[in-house]
Amino acid sequence: MSALTIDTKSLQRLREFPFGNEDFEALRRLVKSLTGINLSDQKRELIYARLSRRLRALRLKSFREYRDLLAGDPQELIQLTNAITTNLTSFFRERHHFDYLRDEVLKPLAANPHGSRRVRIWSAGCSSGEEPYSIAMMVHEAVPDLGCWDIKILATDLDSEVLARARAGVYGAERLRSVEPERLARFFTEQWDETGLLYRVAPELAALVTFKQLNLMDPWPMKGPLDVIFCRNTVIYFDKDTQRELFTRIAALQRRGAQLLLGHSESLFQVSTEYTLVGRTVYRRS
Repeated sequence: MSALTIDTKSLQRLREFPFGNEDFEALRRLVKSLTGINLSDQKRELIYARLSRRLRALRLKSFREYRDLLAGDPQELIQLTNAITTNLTSFFRERHHFDYLRDEVLKPLAANPHGSRRVRIWSAGCSSGEEPYSIAMMVHEAVPDLGCWDIKILATDLDSEVLARARAGVYGAERLRSVEPERLARFFTEQWDETGLLYRVAPELAALVTFKQLNLMDPWPMKGPLDVIFCRNTVIYFDKDTQRELFTRIAALQRRGAQLLLGHSESLFQVSTEYTLVGRTVYRRS
């Protein structure tokens, strides 16, 4: 064994908690049934690292004890899903999507005096709120007479902890680096606490967004029609069959011509025929 290689038995000896194949497979099946997320073998060490924090917090001695706890504690199932889900986000992440929303969807609607003034947008997998608040900024910039419109943004996520941060709408200065000074001055107010400078989203921005906890595998409360859906960097964790089922349900919420935006590494190829690719990871309901 080289200095850079550690075999499985050696790794087990180095671990704080025993974590065998039986533990991993049981947790993998549970996560798939709860969330639809398909954990590959490459995620084994990631799962160990994230769930070890729960074992320490609960003062458990093994993953066997943790699995027994999961079998009888619905609240710990919530903690499990919070630990597993990845929440990487930023304001205006994949900026071309927000430019497209403003210039190709919202501005033409605003310029049409005879068009519908009802717009529904869904941010699926909204994490800590940067995506839906970025969408809300585009709405304010594209629609000058916003008070005469019925525009609502639904923002959902599986993780209850990041949703709490999203609802609070308060971000450290480092999280606002991708927001231009003009937008920062218009859409945020400064405040200070013991950690330093913070920014709170303005009330008129927050008023557009409703946050809800939602497991994409569960029944959905919304009926549609939804004009724009941001479902970005979410389905990469699902297998193809789960993706097909998900996008069949999404298509049922949209009328012909509605927009669906995916993450940069996602595609509907061999997944759905109900959308047409019209831009970089931008799809239109056929």
